[in-house]
Amino acid sequence: MRMEIRIAGTGGMGVVLAGVVLGNAAVTHGGLDAVQTQSYGSEARGTAAKSEVIISTDKIRYPKVRKSDFFIAMSQKALEMYLKDAKEGSVVIIDPDLVSDDGLEGFQVIRVPAMRTADELGLRLVSNMVMLGAFVKKSNVMTMESLERSLADMFKGKALELDIKAAHAGAALV
Repeated sequence: MRMEIRIAGTGGMGVVLAGVVLGNAAVTHGGLDAVQTQSYGSEARGTAAKSEVIISTDKIRYPKVRKSDFFIAMSQKALEMYLKDAKEGSVVIIDPDLVSDDGLEGFQVIRVPAMRTADELGLRLVSNMVMLGAFVKKSNVMTMESLERSLADMFKGKALELDIKAAHAGAALV
């Protein structure tokens, strides 16, 4: 099994952090191999940002996503920039409040209102964890427990509680 995941949005949306959490969950708590890469504009906040994660049961010989099996698009610009690199028939997860799927054909589109859900939880910054929860539920590549344990490796206290709530809220939306 080899799964290629691209998470893209704009700087400040937590795209890179989501990739790091996912890669850590796969390796440290999921017993899988993973590699995570990222790129973002030099100004960071507000510019294009992407994080790529490859998860595999075998050795990963090439660390870049060629054609994504899962594409999490957190902004319209990200969808427009990277959709061409998603496999036909693959899963595209979008926030319908931020990304239009008009004319998006040949993909399985999952609509997850991540920003709205994060706002309801009290902190817009956790929209990335809402998307990760939705991804884990849809992909079945690992358990929610693996994701929770990865979050616990990186966060403590109220931040950890909120991130876990956000991930479960995202899973519930799928």
